[in-house]
This record gives sequence, C-alpha cells and structure tokens, in this order.
Amino acid sequence: MTQTIHNLSRRHFLQGSAGLTLGLTLPAFAAKGAKTAAAAGTGASFEPTPFLRIGADNSVTVISKHLEMGQGTYTGLATIVAEELDAAWSQVRVDGAPADAKRYNNLAFGPMQGTGGSTAMANSWEQLRQTGAVARAMLVAAAAKRWNVPAAEISVRDGVVSHAASKRTATFGELADAAAAEAVPATVALKDPKDFRLVGKHAPRKDSFAKTNGTAQFTQDVHLPGMLVAVVAHPPRFGGKVKSFDASKTKAIKGVVDVVAIPNGVAVLAKDTWSAKKGRDALSVEWDDSAAFKLGSEEIFARYHELAQTPGLIARKEGEGDAALAGAAKIVKASYDFPYLAHAAMEPMNCVVQFTGDSLEVWNGEQFQTVDQANLAAMFGLPPEKVNIHMLYAGGSFGRRACKDSDYVKEAAAIVKAAGTRAPVKMVWLREDDTKGGYYRPQFHHAMEAALNADGSIRAWRHRLVGQSIAKGSPFEAFMIKDGVDGLSVEGAATLPYGIPNLQVELHTPSDITVPVLWWRSVGSTHTAYSTETFLDRLAAESKQDPVALRLKLLDKHPRHAGVLRLAAEKAGWGTPLAKGKPGERRGRGVAVHESFHSYVAQVAEVTVQADGSLRVDRVVTAVDCGVAINPDVIRAQVEGSVGFALSAALHGEITLKDGVVEQGNFGEYAPIRINEMPKTEVYIVPSAEKPTGIGEPAVPPVAPAVANAIAAATGKWLTRLPFRSDELKA
Repeated sequence: MTQTIHNLSRRHFLQGSAGLTLGLTLPAFAAKGAKTAAAAGTGASFEPTPFLRIGADNSVTVISKHLEMGQGTYTGLATIVAEELDAAWSQVRVDGAPADAKRYNNLAFGPMQGTGGSTAMANSWEQLRQTGAVARAMLVAAAAKRWNVPAAEISVRDGVVSHAASKRTATFGELADAAAAEAVPATVALKDPKDFRLVGKHAPRKDSFAKTNGTAQFTQDVHLPGMLVAVVAHPPRFGGKVKSFDASKTKAIKGVVDVVAIPNGVAVLAKDTWSAKKGRDALSVEWDDSAAFKLGSEEIFARYHELAQTPGLIARKEGEGDAALAGAAKIVKASYDFPYLAHAAMEPMNCVVQFTGDSLEVWNGEQFQTVDQANLAAMFGLPPEKVNIHMLYAGGSFGRRACKDSDYVKEAAAIVKAAGTRAPVKMVWLREDDTKGGYYRPQFHHAMEAALNADGSIRAWRHRLVGQSIAKGSPFEAFMIKDGVDGLSVEGAATLPYGIPNLQVELHTPSDITVPVLWWRSVGSTHTAYSTETFLDRLAAESKQDPVALRLKLLDKHPRHAGVLRLAAEKAGWGTPLAKGKPGERRGRGVAVHESFHSYVAQVAEVTVQADGSLRVDRVVTAVDCGVAINPDVIRAQVEGSVGFALSAALHGEITLKDGVVEQGNFGEYAPIRINEMPKTEVYIVPSAEKPTGIGEPAVPPVAPAVANAIAAATGKWLTRLPFRSDELKA
C-alpha cells in the first residue's frame, strides 16, 4: 500500500519490502492547442502524483492513469518511464491507477482523470520522462553514498547500477530502500534523443501475454462472492419510460433472484448471465412512449436538408464569404449525408458495483474516472473519494466508455440501489443492448459550395453543417461550445488548412433531435474529412488539376500536412498507372490528407469496382506524422486498426431509426468488415523530434475519402451518402 505524496518538500516513501515508491510534482504539460485548466500555471491542478514503484524484488511498476483498451497505452507509458530510468524492459510491468484526479489528472483535460482524445502519450510525455529521470538520479545517489564514489562515475543500464572503476554493481531492488531516503532532485537532465534505447525501437507490448494466456482481467472476468448478474430491459425508444411490468413468469425461472424497476428500464437479477437473460425474455413490460423520440432517419435527414437551405451560426469566416461566390466563372455544389454510427466495441458495456454502506466499489474498463466518480457519488450521497473505481482492461471503446452522462455505469449503480442489496452486482449488456443503447456518432448533413476562377483556382468555399451537438449538456460544454458552435461538430471543417481566400463555415444544431450522441473514434473529423477531401477532389476534377498537386499548392503554409502527403504519394506510386483489372473491372487511386488530435495523416487508396457495383479496396498507403514515435509497432497497429475501423463504417456502418426505434441489433445488421475485405495496408512514419501527439484516432478520418476519391477516379461517380452502396456504382 503506497502513501500519497502531498508536495515535493514533504515527500513520503514507503520503505521495507515495498521498496521505492516515487511521486512527483511535475511540470504541467499539454499537447499544443489542448484545453487546460486556468489554474494549471499556478500548479493548483497538478498535485503530487505517484507514477512509479520499484520493489525490493527488482520489479519496476509503472502506474498508468490511462485506460488500456487495446490501443497500447500501457506499453507506451511504460516505455517513456523505462527509457529515462534505464530499466530492463523485462522487469517493467504496468498497473492501472485508481480514480483520483488529484493524483492522476489528465493534463490535456484540465482537472479531471480520463482517457480519450488521443491524449495519453501527449499529456504524459514530459511528466513520465521526469519521473524516470528523477528515480534514476535517486538510485545513482544512493549507490554513490554506499560505494563512496562520485555519482558522475556511476552508470545505469538495463536495471543495473554500476561503477566501472571498482567493478561494483547493484540492482534497482537492492538500492530501493536507500534511494527512498534520498532527497528528490530539484532538476534532472533528460536524455538526448540520440541516446534513446527504447523510445523509437521495438518493445513487446506489456498487455499481450496476459491477453493470450487468459490472465488479463476484463469486467466480464470479475467474480466476487455472492455476486449477482443483472440484465436490463430497456425501452425501445429513447425517452421511453416503464408504465407497468409483470415479472411473474420471470421469477419462475431458475436462477432469477429479483426484478426491479430502474429509471431507464427493468432489471432482472440472477445468479448468472444466462438466467438473467432468460428472465428478461420472459418479462412483460408496457412502455410509456408519450415523451419518447419517434422520428425515423429519413425524417431527420429531411429536417436537416431544410435547415441547410438557411444560414447557420458562423464557425469560421475569412474574406468576403458569400459575396465571393457571386461572379465566379464556375460554381460547384455538393451535399453529403452521414448516418448514426455505433461504437460496437468487442466488449459490450458492463460494470460491477457493490455498495458497502459507506462507500461504493466499482470494477470497470474505466475511461472517465472523474465524471463517473462524481455521478455515482451524487446517486448515493457520498463524497467522490468514497467511490473507489478499479480500472480493468477494456475490450475496446472508441469513445463509448467515456460517456459524458455515465449512462451504463449509473445504470449498474441504479440496479444496486433499487435492489437494496449489499451484494456485488455485475450489469451485463448483450450485443443487442449495446447496439440499440444509444450514444452514437451523430447523424449529419453537409452542404458544400465553391466558386472557381477562370484559371481553375478556388475563389470561395462555403461549408454548411447540420447535426446534433455532442458537447451540449456535457461537463465540457463551457469550453467546447463557443458562440453557440460546438467545436466537435465543425473540427476539420473550421480548421481546414487549405489556402482559400474566401472561406466560410456555418453550423446548425437542431434542438428537437434527441437521439443520444457521443464522441466516436476521431469525432467530428469522421464526417468533415470526408466532405472536405472529396469535395476538393471534385474541384480538382472540375479544374483539370492533379489532386495531389492541387493540395500541395494549397498547403504551402502547412509543411506537416504537405510532408505526409508527399510521403504517402511517393510510397503509393502516385502518378504511375495502376495495373489493369480483369475484363469489366474498373480501377482507381485516390488520396486524402487530414489533421486531427495534432497529428497529420495522408492516405492513398486503390480500389477495384466490378460491373455489378461491388467494391474491393485493394491497398491503403498511410503516412503519419505524430511527433516522436514512442513505439513504432504500436503506431503501425493503431493505423492498421484505424483502416479496418474506418472501412467498416464506410462499407457497412449505419444505424437507422424507424418511428424512433433502432433497426439494428447484432453484427448481422451492423457488420464490421471481414478479414477478406481488409486491404493490403502499408504504414510509413515520418521521423520527428516534435513532442508526441495522438495516434489512436487520426488515421480514421482520411480512409473513407481516399477510398471515395479512388472510386470517383475509377468510375466518375461521386458518392455523397455513407455507407457506400453498390447500386450507385454499377457500370
């Protein structure tokens, strides 16, 4: 058990068998452009935070404040610490941090703990380098005293502290207690990047072995004495309520223990998941839909199309705006429709909650500790510190577990409260519950209009977006919404990097559409990158310009955009003819470039379209600039996964509503791509000395537009509604 360190001058180290536990007050750091608390400069948001524990058994444990949900966070954070510490990779392990924003604040979010926005490496880079370097200095100081030699003569490598002249050595574990007694140095020298031995090199992932031998602990693996399993019957429409229910048949099923009404449904508690599921199947519920949302997807689009005919709130305006559209040699227009999308993580939502009487224990693939802690504390009338959240592995998320309303976590707690039980309760959502459970990527409509001069140059660009706000009503509304414009809705559009003299971006946010929405992997860029990059290709075609050449001309003030674009084009063989397909096949190559989460990604896609309209994506070449590449293998894996994720949405992804009811349930109706649909994927990482930026999300946005542009090159057809439909591509 470690002791919290409250300030740098009054530090405490646990001694004895536990070895050295290091906590530091470290410099505030946030990725360029990140929102930080106003108090960050005073240190008020950065109380001492323990990130490292060195045991007498020579173990080096990195405490991760970020969730590991498959994205490689544990490996990346451990690499940063181990590099500056000069630990042996084999002795390093990672533990998830408890919920405590005072110690585990996400520096990119302000005074809160959470994982998201591709911030894990960016907000931890300097913090954890300092942690490793300070720990190393203290170990060296302890060895110097023990051996009575100058600290400057001591070296550290692979977890061994050495003095070459006297040939003395000691492991970290042997020095841990002595190091704990050393003063924390006020400043330390960080490594020159040329001396890195782990950063930028291959290092096996820290979570792989446990995930392959079955010892990794996910929420579904939690089994506690006396634990009950709960499955919930939810209203078929958003905003629906329970009018009445009959549980007589449910209670007759073996294994069912209780049936309780909760604010958003009826929960069946049983001794196991299958019994709870059978109990729910037997439940009879009458729903009150008087206040429920009842529109269908096409009705929503009709409303959006109508709004798009009128000016919206200004998100960006440069030059003359609308006036510049008049008198142009040519006007080009296009409109785009994007559906709701589910997150569809491999592990559906689940959570274990136990109320002890004076505290709440929670086990979960926890992504939003501070938000969930506060919401649960309010439910039970507890101080937040009495809500103890145990962060487990999560089987994916893509933003879903970072719910601004703590929906599924609060649901688990509501079951415990309604049942009045002190037994632990594991709430389980089945796949259908997850798909129909709401909190989707918002449905959006985009209306685009551009004016071309006689020489083909772009005179003006107007982009009008219509869709729901994610930030509205969330804890982040105050700094995400400015002058009525949700930055999440227009990111990628309002931040368009191209040098267009007259540019205007507008937004409509309808308040009468109440389908629950949430950030979905790469958020607003998932739709803005598509509309902007395909529309730009359309303008290139209208003016008979090469798409890469046009982009480079417009990116003269954005060298990192241009850098990835050149690299991707070079590696893809842009400008060289594609191999001819079989008779009846049409082949094409397309490009897209986009910045999100302060990382830059360009992609070139190659496609083959059959005469019947069926589509095959043959190859995707990606160039990425995400600053210092901490773990190149993890970066490649994230890009490859992003390609598959983005193609799933582009080729198949669509959540539709009919009379307010979600029509999709399991993967049969909401399908990810299959392995035979996965293209050949190549990833090229731009060498960089810039601070690390995000990689979990930035490779998603350019995939679909690159593919769409390749389709247009092959067929001459511009696809303006997602997902792609083969009937639009028939020869």
